[in-house]
Amino acid sequence: MIVATTEYVAGHRTVETKGQCFGVVVRSRGLGGNIMAGLRSVIGGEIHEYTSMIEEARRHAIDRLVENATAMGANAVVMMRFDSGELGQSMSEIVAYGTAVVVEPDRD
Repeated sequence: MIVATTEYVAGHRTVETKGQCFGVVVRSRGLGGNIMAGLRSVIGGEIHEYTSMIEEARRHAIDRLVENATAMGANAVVMMRFDSGELGQSMSEIVAYGTAVVVEPDRD
């Protein structure tokens, strides 16, 4: 599955648009991670516990996006974007979304 942030896939032409697709993940940091992150926030700098959580959540959201696009009969997703938000004080929502399409290699 090709996942692109661009409108078109280089070397391919879009032959069918299947529609919008998305992958959603909601993650919560465990108590231990929240305590460590809280201590690090007092000192300043990057909070590695949250960085790792968000990176993993984005990968998981893309996996779900690909599953959704595949179920729609697509072989690519174009205009992929991420959105995120907070739910409560300890949960993060990550959404990967885009347009599911069928592409074919250019024959030129």
